[in-house]
Amino acid sequence: MSWVETELREQPVALDRFLAAETAHATEIASGLVRADVHYLLIVSRGSSSNVARYLQYLFGTVNRLTVAFATPSLYTVYDAPPELEGAAVIGISQSGASPDVVAVLDEARRQRRPTLAITNDSRSPLAQAADWVLPLHAGEERAVAATKTYLNSIAAVALLSSVAVGDPERVSALRAVPAAVAAQIDQTLATADRLDRYRDVESGSVVARGVNYGTAFEIALKIRELSGAPFEAFSSADLLHGPIAALKPGRPAIVIAPRGRTLTSMRAAVDKVRERGSEVIAISDDADFLADAETALPLVPNVPEWLSPLLTVVPGQVAAVRLATLLGTDIDSPKGLTKITRTR
Repeated sequence: MSWVETELREQPVALDRFLAAETAHATEIASGLVRADVHYLLIVSRGSSSNVARYLQYLFGTVNRLTVAFATPSLYTVYDAPPELEGAAVIGISQSGASPDVVAVLDEARRQRRPTLAITNDSRSPLAQAADWVLPLHAGEERAVAATKTYLNSIAAVALLSSVAVGDPERVSALRAVPAAVAAQIDQTLATADRLDRYRDVESGSVVARGVNYGTAFEIALKIRELSGAPFEAFSSADLLHGPIAALKPGRPAIVIAPRGRTLTSMRAAVDKVRERGSEVIAISDDADFLADAETALPLVPNVPEWLSPLLTVVPGQVAAVRLATLLGTDIDSPKGLTKITRTR
C-alpha cells in the first residue's frame, strides 16, 4: 500500500488526536488572538494550506462575522514594502512551517505588535518560533508528498478556533463527533472507488463548488494534479458561468461538490450548465436526488452539518486522485518534480 493511501486511512485517528489534545488550548488562543483591537484576520499560506485558508475565510465570515484577507508575501520578501497591519490578527498556516515567505509575514506582524498564530504540524519550525501562539496539528509524520492528514487536521483547527471564539459548545461537540464520520466516509469511498475506472483515459477536468467547500474544490484539483498529472481546475459555481464554462466539453468530467445546505440550489444550476456542455458529472453529495442525476455518484456520509462538510467532502477527492493516478501508472508517493517541503521567498 502506498504512503498516500496509508496516511489517507490514518486521518480519523489523527483528527481525533488533534481535537482531544487542543480543544482547551484553542480556547486560550482564541481569547488572545481575537482581542478588542482586532477587526480582521490576515492569513498567509501556500499550497494545500491556502485551500484551508479559503475555508477559514468562509467560516469566520459567516460564523464570527470577521473579514478575512489573504497576505501577499512578495510585498514582504521581494518588494520590501510590507503594509500597515493595524487592526489585523495574523495567522500563518503551513504543515511544515518552513517556508521563509510565510515566516516573513509573521515576523513583520510581530514587529508591528499585532497578534500572531501559527497552525503547523511542526511546533519547532521557524513559523512556530515567529508566532505568539502555536496550534500544533498532531497529525504525526506525513511521508507522502501529497498532504492528507495535515490538510484535514488544518481544516479541523480552523473549525475549532471558530467554534471556541464564538463560544458555542454545541459546535465544539459537533466537531468532536466528526472523526467517526470521516472513518465511515473513507471506508465507504474506498469500497466504491472502482466507479472511477471509467475515467482512466481522462486528460483534464474541473472541480466545482461554492461556499465553505470552495477551498475543497481547489484541494481536490491540486491532489489530482499532484498525483496523476491530469490538469484539473477548480472553480466557484458562480465563476464557472462566466468564461471558464468554455473549457467544459465531452471527455472533461466535472467533479461537483454539493452537500446539503445553503449552496445546494446554486450547485444544481451549475450542473445544468455542465450538462449543456456535454461534460459528465461526478457528484460528491449527501442529497439523493443530486446523486441520482450524476453519471458517477460518490455519496457522503449523512447528518454532518454543512459548515463541517469540508472534513468529509475532500475524502472522495483524495480517493479519486489516488485511483486516477494508479490507473495511469504514476508513482503516487514520488510525483515528478515535487518535494514534501517547499521553501519560497
